[in-house]
Amino acid sequence: MASVLVVEDDQFVRSALIRHLTDAAHAVRSVGTALEALREVTQVGFDVVILDLGLPDLDGAEALKMLRGITDVPVIIATARDDETEIVRLLNAGADDYLVKPFSVEHLSARMAAVLRRARTVAPGESGGDRVIRVGGLAIDPLRRQAELEGAALDLTRREFDLLAFLAGRPGVVVPRKELLAEVWQQSYGDDQTIDVHLSWLRRKLGETAASPRYLHTLRGVGVKLEPPRGEPPR
Repeated sequence: MASVLVVEDDQFVRSALIRHLTDAAHAVRSVGTALEALREVTQVGFDVVILDLGLPDLDGAEALKMLRGITDVPVIIATARDDETEIVRLLNAGADDYLVKPFSVEHLSARMAAVLRRARTVAPGESGGDRVIRVGGLAIDPLRRQAELEGAALDLTRREFDLLAFLAGRPGVVVPRKELLAEVWQQSYGDDQTIDVHLSWLRRKLGETAASPRYLHTLRGVGVKLEPPRGEPPR
């Protein structure tokens, strides 16, 4: 059973989604505006959000941006808009999946199950177990999804943790951006901005910059690697 927030202003569609999800044994809450959705997400821990784009108070794309500022909860966009450019833009902005109306309840269920599986797995590239990955002063526990730098806990978003763990599992190896998109974002296409933004956030939390990197190194046109600072061997 999952805890689901349905953000949909069309009462007919909203009622149908609530009925289907409830019949599938999910715990469902619903709202009709973006501001209500933001308030709900800050107060309740949801497993997934189903977000319409045509909301009366704020466009769903802006709502997605605001949601990503406060939570890592998986978001499935459910809308009548089928423009490919818009789909790519929203996936790069943090949506986990995109459904074009009309869609069947079976299709929605399958997409939800896939998104929830991804959200609940350990970091990409790791098989689980009790192994803690150590690179220099970094210690990353994929099973508990915890990371420390020099013994201090790092406050990472879900995607930041996945990116760090994936790179730390391959210390010193240059990972192509296409592979990062496929393994960390589960996307077969996208642009470099998605990766660059998350690398920037991650660098900030590691106390470094692109101009003065310690752990994260970008090779222009090639990819990204994580390695211990000079003088600090892998542990």
